[in-house]
Amino acid sequence: MQPRQILTVAEIGAADRAAIAAGTPGAVLMERAGTAVADAICERFATQPVLVLAGPGNNGGDAYVVARVLKARGWQVRVQALAPPRTDDAQGAAAGWDGPLEPLAGVFGENELVVVGLFGAGLDRPLTGDAVRLARQSERIKDRIIAIDLPSGLSGDAARPVGECAFQAALTVTFHARKPAHVLQPGRAYCGEVVVADIGLGDTKAQLFENGPELWLAKFPRPPVAAHKHARGQLIVISRDAWRTGAARLAARGALRVGAGLVTLLSPPDALAVNAAHLEAVMLAPFETDQELEAAAGSVEAAVIGPAASVNDATLANVLALARTGAALVIDADALTVFRDDPEELFTVLDRDDVLTPHPGEFERVFPGLLRNAKNKAEAAREAARRAGAVVLIKGADTVIAAPDGRAAVNLNGAPWLATAGSGDVLAGLIGGLLAQGMESFEAAAAGVWIHAACGEAFGPGLISEDLPDLVPRTLADLLARA
Repeated sequence: MQPRQILTVAEIGAADRAAIAAGTPGAVLMERAGTAVADAICERFATQPVLVLAGPGNNGGDAYVVARVLKARGWQVRVQALAPPRTDDAQGAAAGWDGPLEPLAGVFGENELVVVGLFGAGLDRPLTGDAVRLARQSERIKDRIIAIDLPSGLSGDAARPVGECAFQAALTVTFHARKPAHVLQPGRAYCGEVVVADIGLGDTKAQLFENGPELWLAKFPRPPVAAHKHARGQLIVISRDAWRTGAARLAARGALRVGAGLVTLLSPPDALAVNAAHLEAVMLAPFETDQELEAAAGSVEAAVIGPAASVNDATLANVLALARTGAALVIDADALTVFRDDPEELFTVLDRDDVLTPHPGEFERVFPGLLRNAKNKAEAAREAARRAGAVVLIKGADTVIAAPDGRAAVNLNGAPWLATAGSGDVLAGLIGGLLAQGMESFEAAAAGVWIHAACGEAFGPGLISEDLPDLVPRTLADLLARA
């Protein structure tokens, strides 16, 4: 199965034009789109009164088709038009509507489903007038609002309202592929359930994908029958002083559970006893200087540094020491923040095998202003990966993973229960464990994020970070059963 693409507004427009040039009339595409919306409504709702809001463009044309198809299936439908249709295809669709037609009003009716087709993903100006009034009211009744392509008022690429507000929906039906606004916050929160309908646009090319097994399962490490622990990869995790050891242990357990053959926790001597009291299969070793760390890491495939590392000169020296070894690095938390005054010092020692795993605050420290000024989070991650020359992962409800070559993926699974202390440390360990087994960095980061999120989904309420490593085996078993 091919990875699922996420396409920009321009890319979807190009796919539309290509389909029309290849012989599929625009009116046929509109008919397919409107019918797909009607099908999704019929699958989810009992027959009931429907109000359809139609705009002047092709999004409005889709709305007229929805109205006609639902009416033909026995639904009670009325249409309100913002303005007369302006495109040939929309005019044709409007001509096919023979039911009630009213001007757009600034209030919703009682107990009606509302299908919103005022403006599509290419909107470049704020909503005005009655459209604004309706958008503001939509939050109150969003459980009965269905959006065509995208909730009107959202920018398809920027993933946020063009002006001060946009419609909020319980269901959004889009066509061919998701757009950034369907997957990135805050746009994603406006969309509700997103259904992607195939309307026959054919193949398209993209570098932004939904993160799922289709993207990386073919490269997922599977030990052969004759495997031994050394063949499955060696990973080290750097622990700090005795009172700051828990985060590194969480990372180490995550790495071991995801399949790394040997995981060693390296710590100052005063932390050995504390770590030993909590660990069994994870090995322990001491180090005191960055030179000792470099020597200890010389033969390993991967290393994780940053969880509870402390923002100090020792952490900076330890990152630079690990970079000299050639091991694939997962650099997280404090090990990123320590470079806030000179990010270029970090970038000059990274290579394409390394993975940076900041949350948005840490990202801002290393890439100041980039997230705020980029078109969207995916574009910010791409530019950061290019600057760093490494894989960059920006954590959140819409985690984005980007590679220096421009590929990027947005994670769609997961649960709010992952918002708990230590969860990110386990994620760093999962990615490090996959790197240690030889998985390529972009795929390892994407797989680690997906597995981490799947574990959070599986556990649900009450999750704490200590639960996550023990949820990995069942997730892996289910995952590998797909292969």
